[in-house]
Amino acid sequence: MDNEQPHQELVKCVVVGDTAVGKTRLICARACNKQFSLSQLLNTHVPTVWAIDQYRIYKEKDLGVVVDGVNVSFSLRLWDTFGDHDKDRRFAYGRSDVVLLCFSVANPVSLRNCRVMWYPEIRKFCPNTPILLVGCKNDLRHICKDEEYLAYCRERSPLVRPTRECDLVMPGEGRAVAREIGVEYYETSVLSFYGVKEVFDNVIRSALIARRQQRFWMTNLKRVQRPMPQVPFCPPKPKMIEPIVLPSSMAEDLHLLYQSGAFTDLILVAGNTVVCAHRFILAAASTAFHKVLMMDLSECITNRRSSDSSMVSGTFGDSTMGNFNSDTECLISSEQSEAKASSRLREVLKRRSSMHSLPFEPRQGIHRDLNHPAFQSISIEQWEDKVESRNCPSSSSSSSSKKSSSRHTCLVPVQTVVTMTKLVSGVALRQLVHFMYTGLLFCRKCQICLPDLNELRQLAEFFELSELQTFLSNILKNEEFMNGKIAQDFIQVLQCRLREVCLEGGLASDVLFQLEDETASAHRPLLMARCDMMLAMFSGDFRESNAKVVTFPGVKYRTFQILLQYLYTDTVPTLKIRECLPTVELANRLCLPHLISLVEQEIIDLFNRVIQAGGDVCEDSLYLLEPLQMHNADQLVDWCLTYLATSYNHVCHKYSKLLRSLHPENQAWLNRHRWPPVWYLKDFDYYERCLIERQREDTPLKPLKRSRNTAGCLCFTSKSRRKAEKQNYRTITYNACGWYYCWPWIAQLL
Repeated sequence: MDNEQPHQELVKCVVVGDTAVGKTRLICARACNKQFSLSQLLNTHVPTVWAIDQYRIYKEKDLGVVVDGVNVSFSLRLWDTFGDHDKDRRFAYGRSDVVLLCFSVANPVSLRNCRVMWYPEIRKFCPNTPILLVGCKNDLRHICKDEEYLAYCRERSPLVRPTRECDLVMPGEGRAVAREIGVEYYETSVLSFYGVKEVFDNVIRSALIARRQQRFWMTNLKRVQRPMPQVPFCPPKPKMIEPIVLPSSMAEDLHLLYQSGAFTDLILVAGNTVVCAHRFILAAASTAFHKVLMMDLSECITNRRSSDSSMVSGTFGDSTMGNFNSDTECLISSEQSEAKASSRLREVLKRRSSMHSLPFEPRQGIHRDLNHPAFQSISIEQWEDKVESRNCPSSSSSSSSKKSSSRHTCLVPVQTVVTMTKLVSGVALRQLVHFMYTGLLFCRKCQICLPDLNELRQLAEFFELSELQTFLSNILKNEEFMNGKIAQDFIQVLQCRLREVCLEGGLASDVLFQLEDETASAHRPLLMARCDMMLAMFSGDFRESNAKVVTFPGVKYRTFQILLQYLYTDTVPTLKIRECLPTVELANRLCLPHLISLVEQEIIDLFNRVIQAGGDVCEDSLYLLEPLQMHNADQLVDWCLTYLATSYNHVCHKYSKLLRSLHPENQAWLNRHRWPPVWYLKDFDYYERCLIERQREDTPLKPLKRSRNTAGCLCFTSKSRRKAEKQNYRTITYNACGWYYCWPWIAQLL
């Protein structure tokens, strides 16, 4: 048994309450000065064994407690009780100085038992012992909405049931019970360590005040104050959502574009090997191809006819601006001309015996020989061929989507044909084209012999592909692990070139979009590879599949330019707030979730910059909230809801009309998740009133002193006033005489 030392007080505190309300955790948090984690608190409850456990703060831990100048160090004795063990619990009450009555904030039944069962029992064994009512697990009021907490409960279901909002006990309810039984009320949380120290400091105050009434001669207890009111707990401010951008599919889409071979307009011939490609892709990927494809061939027209003129206008004319020639349209759509048209180049390839030489014969159309190590000639002529989906040997086992699974069989009579020199083999040409589309070699897992690698390096130098040269050098040095970064860098460079050459320059565009205020040109193959809706529109039995001008109602030019920049470069430009909604609407209309996530990230960053600059985005959030919900911008909707909830008081005062115009479900959500919550505002008002009342009690107002009335009756001076005046006269005379006699020469004159 502990004995009191001089200037040291022993306090025995008994903690009682229902099972699993948090008594043991509270005592451990105080005795060990320990803050618990969420995983520790959600473990299976282990009740206290043997009904009574004594926790003590030993001297060697050096955790002294000094409350209001009274030394209670090393002597606060905490007694934990087993809530259901009624028979042995009475021994814990013996010689107790204070009783801590606990209930769980997440269990209304435990609060009811405090009033119905526990308080009568305490008064039975301890009729004069002070009692404090404590609400444990205060953190559950705000953590019950936390995703981490809910996910943890789902993992351990049904052993752990998440707390429901309807089960929460608000501070006003607990304070009402405390007022009914005449005790002080406090709340604690071992997760946030809120109120743990304050509760036990006030436990000591209550015990010492009760002891002071019995030991009034003890001077060290005179400075002990009454239990102090507790500062209300404000839940942490909800964190603003960090947008998550969906993974990019640009590399996969370019690979599908290479495999599908839809709407190709470029034929590459190397010996017996014929490779179909797209002019705009190769022009963007290779500077050498860009120079060749941008050459002026108007002086090379031989035996010019109307069909030849149509080929020139349809291929190198103003097709990007929509000036399509009627002859070209007839040439492409006429089935008879397609059946009769046969390429003389393919006849020559069938007849010739050598793959390194291409015999020249005059052709109708455009033809020009080139002085380049890799390019022999370029021509524009009719080409009859069935363009099917490429089945790459290296990628035959890879998973195919609905884009690559469809085969496009079409007759394309007008093509740009580029013939390679004998330095370019068919295998090397396929590798080069595949790299220009995807940034990877055709077959990464196959063993490529050293001569082929050297040939590819030489051709990469001819085609001005520096990334491919580095790629092959790493393979030769057995540093192939570095090629992944090179492929990513090449795709980024290709995206920038697509924006410069194709999107802004309009090279080889083959479709026009009629918008609300302007027209915009684009490339069908890339749109089909990047967007499922475009794929269905251009490859299905729709009117737009063969139309050169596609009407897009309800879309502005600026919004469509944002869409095209995304499809070509996988990025979005800097957006303004007013551009957010049309862009999200168009992206949702075309089933582009990645574009929606990029727009969400851009707008959230813009909102954060405005907030950091001291601006207000409440009005914009109110206007955008419900339209964004319609167009599946979930992340931006969550951000707007969270921001409006954290600024709820400001919104109610300044934008009450807009707030009332929201859907009732949105209004209910904001009211339920507002920060600070209503219960905290009420609790804080009560705390301020308690402080004012406490200040009035501690420093009572002094009574006003009434001035004495010295006036006599009937306007005559009273006797006391005459005495006061006479005394004042004598004092003045004495002072005057003293002044004269202070100076000797003045006294002689007198």
